[in-house]
Amino acid sequence: MVGLVVVSHSERAAEGIREVAAEMAGDVSIEAVGGDPDGGLGTSTPVIQEALDALADEEGVVVLVDLGSAVMNTELAIEMADVEAEIADAPILEGAVNAAVAATSPKATVESVLKAAEEAAEISKL
Repeated sequence: MVGLVVVSHSERAAEGIREVAAEMAGDVSIEAVGGDPDGGLGTSTPVIQEALDALADEEGVVVLVDLGSAVMNTELAIEMADVEAEIADAPILEGAVNAAVAATSPKATVESVLKAAEEAAEISKL
């Protein structure tokens, strides 16, 4: 199965997004990473790498990120991690839900889950 990592500047936001995606999808491995190591707002490359490494037994990982430095720190973490991972260019909540549902398919691949996450950008809310 393809795993997911949700990276936000806020620990509470990351956990909430993980909770919503898990509720919609069911049995999917989702790691939530948020905040800096001191408990404030921010992101941390080593913590993101730990989340990626925690999913090393999965068939790859799709990462959903919120803002600028989350992308940069995730790119660095992916370079250091021992797992195939891709960052989705998607809205973090909607993309996480789409990705989590797609990851439940027995035929899921990193590419198919990434595509599902990125398709969330095209969904109108109104």
